[in-house]
Amino acid sequence: MTTQTTASTTAATPTANASTGLIGIPPHIGRALATGGSVLTVVSTFLAWTWTAEFPGDLTFYGYPGGLQVLVLIGGALTVLFGLASYGVKGLGWLAPAGADAAVKYAALGTFATAWYTILAISFQLGGLVNLEPGGYVVAVATLTALLGALALPFERPEPDPFDPDDTGWEQFKHRTGHSMAVLRAAFASGSPRPVRVLPSYAEILIIVAVLALALVVFTYGIGTEYDELFVGFLITAGFGFAALNRSGLISHASQITARHTNITVCGAFIAAACFPFTQTDDQYATLGVYILIFATVALGLNIVVGLAGLLDLGYVAFLGVGAYAAALVSGSPSSPFGVHFPFWAAVLVGAVASLVFGVLIGAPTLRLRGDYLAIVTLGFGEIFRIAANNTDGTSGPDLTNGSNGIASIPDLKILGFDLGVPHDIAGFTIGRFANYFFLMLIITAVVVLVFRRSGDSRIGRAWVAIREDETAALAMGINGFRVKLIAFAVGATLAGLAGTVQAHVTYTVTPEQYLFAGTTPPNSAFLLAAVVLGGMGTIAGPLIGAALLFLIPNKLQFLGDYQLLAFGLALVLLMRFRPEGLIPNRRRQLEFHEDDAPAVLSKTGA
Repeated sequence: MTTQTTASTTAATPTANASTGLIGIPPHIGRALATGGSVLTVVSTFLAWTWTAEFPGDLTFYGYPGGLQVLVLIGGALTVLFGLASYGVKGLGWLAPAGADAAVKYAALGTFATAWYTILAISFQLGGLVNLEPGGYVVAVATLTALLGALALPFERPEPDPFDPDDTGWEQFKHRTGHSMAVLRAAFASGSPRPVRVLPSYAEILIIVAVLALALVVFTYGIGTEYDELFVGFLITAGFGFAALNRSGLISHASQITARHTNITVCGAFIAAACFPFTQTDDQYATLGVYILIFATVALGLNIVVGLAGLLDLGYVAFLGVGAYAAALVSGSPSSPFGVHFPFWAAVLVGAVASLVFGVLIGAPTLRLRGDYLAIVTLGFGEIFRIAANNTDGTSGPDLTNGSNGIASIPDLKILGFDLGVPHDIAGFTIGRFANYFFLMLIITAVVVLVFRRSGDSRIGRAWVAIREDETAALAMGINGFRVKLIAFAVGATLAGLAGTVQAHVTYTVTPEQYLFAGTTPPNSAFLLAAVVLGGMGTIAGPLIGAALLFLIPNKLQFLGDYQLLAFGLALVLLMRFRPEGLIPNRRRQLEFHEDDAPAVLSKTGA
């Protein structure tokens, strides 16, 4: 009872222990400036920002926003909501279970960055500030005012989530504190010392549906940005918006809700993904969608090797290539020396089994190594595969892969008479070639997710985690380390080969240059590993989201030319600096990166 009373008092007076923020303005004045400036920002998006339609998005209209103005409107509205929540407005407390001040800062900063980026872009492209209309000056002043007010708010370091569903010690913790387990999970997830009210199951399911719908809208908007300036503004708004929602505690709260309804969340996510092709009018963006799914599926397979078993594999893309080449050789390509045309199911089996065999052959002599030595050996395997595929052209070696020309003219798949290369009409929607392959890859992704979930929760999955945490201790407990690691290697290789069979038919051609260690575009080993680390090792959603970002962003940033990798690398450095556990972290891994803060959280609850 004492703990709960103290926590409630602390939550009710968020500024009791901190006087000012980064500047000398009193917090109550800063809160008013942030909220008022954001209201003015929202109003400014309904004014014209420039006089000419030459700037993309046509920001010349009064009465409704367009282009980048929509993003500023979203950022401004989010800042207003968090600002009102910081005042304790009735009915908005659910927006910030961990406190609204930090969320106001990030939302205001994102809105300021997007607005000023737009103003500067207009000035540079059109030839000076003279091209701004009154709305442009208003939004510049309003966002600057909101940012200054947000910086005056007290600084509060967010607390990590100590909940780990694998830790049975929480049962003892429940009895010591007297709170229900569900309430404690929600309270810790939000980063707040006060318990969060647990909603009925039907309400939580509705929240899951809303979250998935929002994710689909954000992804569809991001992938469908029509010009470079809009995509850059989308990245700024989405990045700072995610940070604001995370600091408010909403992300953690939603994560706990989805964890309590895992099966519903997984099924809902696949249903939401299946809706994506129906939002597109042509195959332009469905093409990116199917490539993202291929990349994400391979990254999820790598997550078994790296995230669960802790094996640093730098040549994993070679298994994707093995599966693609194996399927291409038996799928009726005129470039294949075998001259056979297997049905889809047989080609899939050939690709998966070929990758499995190579995984065992490579893993058997190398998995007795650890750490950097294993990484160097796997890197060498990836390069050996690419060089061997180049040399088996009938001149430098046997005539098998057609050398650098690759296996070309791979025919489209036909499944039960359904030709995936031909558009089809479904419920009044025309589904093109890449949309057909998108649905096929979605089914394969579901299979990979099922394998990952079952493997991670199985006895062998626990053995992988034990090997990852401390191989010496695991061996001392009787775990056969070599056999466990070899199984992880084989399973990961098989899943990569499965995705490779579809990639071969989607791209029509398989060449050695598609399977490099590093390059400007994925899939390659470096990007695959980055997707796992960026998204969150050991989780399902992490690599999927990381792969989507790492495939989408380079494709959209091609206008940067030689500076593309510089900007991309800088973004990765900043992300790893401020969120090293990844976007969707494993709970135990999150505590490993914030272990210094964990005792403070536990002490607040009396544990």
